[in-house]
Amino acid sequence: MKENGDKPAVQIKGLRKSFGRQTVLDGIDLEVPQGETLTVLGRSGTGKSVLLKLIIGLQQPDAGSIEIFGQEVIGLPVAELNQIRKRIGFLFQQAALYDSLTVAENVAFPLRRHTKMNDDEINDRVRELLARVGMEKDVQKMPADISGGMKKRVGLARALALDPEVMLLDEPTAGLDPITTEEIDELIQGLNQERGITSIVVTHDLLSVRRLADRIVMLKEGHIVAEGGLDELRRSRDPFVAEFMHAGSQE
Repeated sequence: MKENGDKPAVQIKGLRKSFGRQTVLDGIDLEVPQGETLTVLGRSGTGKSVLLKLIIGLQQPDAGSIEIFGQEVIGLPVAELNQIRKRIGFLFQQAALYDSLTVAENVAFPLRRHTKMNDDEINDRVRELLARVGMEKDVQKMPADISGGMKKRVGLARALALDPEVMLLDEPTAGLDPITTEEIDELIQGLNQERGITSIVVTHDLLSVRRLADRIVMLKEGHIVAEGGLDELRRSRDPFVAEFMHAGSQE
């Protein structure tokens, strides 16, 4: 469903956000075309996760504009915002699974809340989603009984439940071993290629960036200080960008 096919998936203008005296985002302008995978780099505390939460409406900006497929979302009534949110999947940094629900129940949650599917249809959809992320054998396990990488897989399945057109992924491979990291990256890349999803991926892992990114933006002190492909950023003469790219390549 892309009735606004000529519009960017996400367009941000003049976005500002502060917490008390700390300015986190200071006039961000950003456009993400449909089908692009954009990665967002920067040091910890530079507003990368805040940017995602502003896009999905979990936080409100101090100023600026956020359009999703051409529709302004800032200031929308909750009912209208929820309609936009159904088109967006969000993978939280720690997966944010419900501890009291099984793996299957976690994935079923948005289907029960936002669709009119019956139990059989929901169960079929949950099995399909979990099979897609390699978790079909763990449907009855509780979040406490699975690894960090498995939680990320379940979180990704839940984010895909409503067949989103945009995915927001907050450090999808943070804390994972290199093999699991590569598996998660390949899973994200495959889903994007298969379904043409627009993705914004916050990460600090340059190997993940190499695998996933069509384009990169780098944040520093609330501003975008670099934008382009991985090789472009590696050739940057900006001292901060050069240091970040060099340090990241040593990890």
